[in-house]
Amino acid sequence: MFLLRILLFPFAVVYDIITRVRNHLYDTGMKPSTQFDLPVIAVGNLALGGTGKTPMIEYLIRLLPGRIAVVSRGYRRKTKGVRVAGADDNAATIGDEPYQVHRKFPNVTVAVGEDRAYTIPIVLDQVPDTSVVLLDDAFQHRRVRPAFSILLTEFSRPFYRDFILPSGRLRESRRGAARANVVVVTKCPRNLSSHQEEKTRKAIARYTDRPVFFASIRYGHPIPFGGNTSPLQNKVVLVTGIANPEPALAYLSQGFQVVHHLNNPDHYRYTIKDLETLRGLVRDDVSIITTEKDMVKLDALALSAPFRLPLFYLPIEMVFLKDGSDFDEMVRNVVGSGQ
Repeated sequence: MFLLRILLFPFAVVYDIITRVRNHLYDTGMKPSTQFDLPVIAVGNLALGGTGKTPMIEYLIRLLPGRIAVVSRGYRRKTKGVRVAGADDNAATIGDEPYQVHRKFPNVTVAVGEDRAYTIPIVLDQVPDTSVVLLDDAFQHRRVRPAFSILLTEFSRPFYRDFILPSGRLRESRRGAARANVVVVTKCPRNLSSHQEEKTRKAIARYTDRPVFFASIRYGHPIPFGGNTSPLQNKVVLVTGIANPEPALAYLSQGFQVVHHLNNPDHYRYTIKDLETLRGLVRDDVSIITTEKDMVKLDALALSAPFRLPLFYLPIEMVFLKDGSDFDEMVRNVVGSGQ
């Protein structure tokens, strides 16, 4: 890995120069950013992969009053252009994470579009009583100037120990953290020590002086889906198609016997063949557990299959380890002031 990083370093230098020039053009106003009359909150990260953006979006939805709109790019969807989610949409038409939010929060407007600065006015035209817009995975989307920007970084893979693409996973320099209004360290162990916390704060402080919060993932009891009526067994097959399945695997291993882990790439598109593979892995004493993100893609497929599988999913939510009320107040102040 170290040798590969060295070999890729020249390409990382070029990529770094490109992103620095791009950010400079936005910082100096040479490339325009659109600011809207209502509060826009951006959630994003410096690195590729899952840092808990969707759980954070869902946390904000539960926190904030009024009519909320979530705007995302809709990564790996099969459609193009702006699309405001409706009853006929699914993961293929609007993307995995937007569909998860759309399905879970029917009163929230969910829209996807490659250009958020173009998408937001369409949302406001269709839903004029929108009171706040949440931008998903938008830290590098400089065409919109948010009122508040939340930078997420994973505890086990923090941005300050990472490197620019393709040597590492960073989409831009670590210095980009300075644009954030707040940094949230996600997927922390529930028993995070004060020493670990202080060490992390000091490392982040080299790049930004903004407030730092620490959050963890809380899983709920597995919930049946896809027409499943079977009881939950102690032996389970874990099925994932997410960027980092390790937290889910670690959680299940504490209370279940994970006999097999079918680990697919992030944003994996399931087919009936996958269900047939799972059918061959389970017995009467084995259940199948997947993530909430994977469930939204598997549910309709499982219901359409000529056989039933013992399918369950892990509900997930973000929780702050401490000082969560301070974070809530910061966000509410932005929305309350109408910035």
